[in-house]
Amino acid sequence: MAGIVVPGARAANTGGASSTAAPTSTSTITVAPAVKTFPVTARSRSVLYRGPVYQKLPTGEVVPYAPLGKASQAQAGETGGSAAGSVIATPAKPELLVPGTHARYVGGLAAAPMSAPAVVQQIVWAGDQIIGLPYVFGGGHASFVAKGYDCSGTVSFALHGASLLQTPEDSSEFMRWGSHGAGRWVAIFANAGHAYMTVAGLRLDTSSADDPSNQQGPRWRPLRVSNSGYAVRHPLGL
Repeated sequence: MAGIVVPGARAANTGGASSTAAPTSTSTITVAPAVKTFPVTARSRSVLYRGPVYQKLPTGEVVPYAPLGKASQAQAGETGGSAAGSVIATPAKPELLVPGTHARYVGGLAAAPMSAPAVVQQIVWAGDQIIGLPYVFGGGHASFVAKGYDCSGTVSFALHGASLLQTPEDSSEFMRWGSHGAGRWVAIFANAGHAYMTVAGLRLDTSSADDPSNQQGPRWRPLRVSNSGYAVRHPLGL
């Protein structure tokens, strides 16, 4: 915290002469440091990452990540990571981690940043679990468990996985959910017809807008060039 010293007014003379100056009072105004937030737009459509990747095991141990199967090792597509179609829905996907504060695109999944709060990591890992499922209108609203998800159902599932949401919300409800504006780690964009979110620098969205993969359904994607036309919200404290 930075302190700014503000001189107080010199004591008023209430009559008579004084051989010494009146004491000067001071007060300190505390200035809170600016909160750094992640970008929510980007001109580049590439999310290619070639750095180290780790996996958190069910025991809590963190080990180097070794992708299994040829699909996981496919050559990177335009958006980085694996080629289009290499990610398929499975009962449980690995909980991936990368050094630093930014989420990274790894084989179609998102790797959570090691320096992020645990709740942010949980959002990322929850979102990973439905990657590869189809877009289904209304999917994820009757129940968090579904064969496919729509836009707000996808956002709801990711937030629910981090215990931030107890009941699925639609896109109009997300316009009023949480706190106003983009958060430090998470931003939710919503209007009457669509909703998506960004988490630590990656976008979770069912729309392929600004994504060269042109795949529909829940996917991690590059940030959009513009988020105009959407209300912006975030989970309190994130």
